[in-house]
Amino acid sequence: MNVSVPREAAPNEARVALVPETVAKLVKAGAAVKVARGAGERAAFPDELYAQAGASIVDDPAALLSDADLVVTVGRPSGDTVNAMRSDAALLALLAPLGDPAYVKSLADAGITALSMDAIPRITRAQSMDALSSQSNIAGYKAVLLGALALPKFFPMLTTAAGTIPPAKVLILGAGVAGLQAIATARRLGGVVSAYDTRAVVKEQVQSLGATFLEIDLGVDAEAAGGYAKELTPEQLDKQRQFTVDAIGAADVVITTALVPGRPAPVLITEEAVAAMRPGSVIVDLAAEAGGNCALTKRDRTIISPNGVQIIGQTNLPSTMPYHASQLYSRNVNALLGVLVKDNALALDMDDEIVRGTTIVLNGQITHKPTLDALGVAAS
Repeated sequence: MNVSVPREAAPNEARVALVPETVAKLVKAGAAVKVARGAGERAAFPDELYAQAGASIVDDPAALLSDADLVVTVGRPSGDTVNAMRSDAALLALLAPLGDPAYVKSLADAGITALSMDAIPRITRAQSMDALSSQSNIAGYKAVLLGALALPKFFPMLTTAAGTIPPAKVLILGAGVAGLQAIATARRLGGVVSAYDTRAVVKEQVQSLGATFLEIDLGVDAEAAGGYAKELTPEQLDKQRQFTVDAIGAADVVITTALVPGRPAPVLITEEAVAAMRPGSVIVDLAAEAGGNCALTKRDRTIISPNGVQIIGQTNLPSTMPYHASQLYSRNVNALLGVLVKDNALALDMDDEIVRGTTIVLNGQITHKPTLDALGVAAS
């Protein structure tokens, strides 16, 4: 099996899809691995390490892709990369198909097979392959560091000769993987942490990390299949917003993580809630890429509200910690290949729940029902 790793297409993407550790394992298993020159440099993985792991370092994109059975990237590759692939080749990446169904159609038009790392079913057998969780862990950690850096206060309580400094109050909205990591990180830094989530099942997890779980009766548990949050009704959202205004107003740092797959991010922090916060307070919005959980969030910008609240809308936080983000993603890919590869060749068993869920396009045919629905195409 020939595996190729191109340079990432997005200019702000510093991660690399495979790290030398994984390349060495693939080579030992019989794969031939080609890596674009400089593909890992921004993640602190120089070409020399790939060569030592057994990879070929390639300068020419055409030579990189011409004989590739499998192309592995982090984000969506460019159209030029897709067009240079063989029609019987496969692509493995974080494709976020519902974020751009037209892109998925372009993959189908190219005749390739496309597998999305963010479509892996959240089942016990697939935990080691769950790239969404590994990258969300990093985002939750980095969000707290951004909040601590922007906040003009200490996080921990300090007793000094000049008096006692009270600890910062940190509120986490959304207690998924990113939210739980944010709770743990804020606690390590000494903050007093509370959290809110529409899914009652996470209460015990929040409390086990030493945070206070805020409860509101929405009349429904908003947990959907696979452990994701489902979309609330307008009435439930209004009730939630009213409840959170007081909690947000009392916080020094608010970190929002609420996402609904394939939908715009729910607005949890209204302008009224921002106005209730003290000057110098900080909001870090991890949902900025999907429109933001805060009504004032601007994607990839930090703004200051009229009352002096910093609102940070930076996206792709995992890419700001590219060494470990790449390492974890690469391990996720390697674990998935253990299911996809038999006798050193791709063998997609569509009866396997993991393979079926991960496959978005099979031999030029879109198989992912949510994408087909988004395109208005009936499943064949």
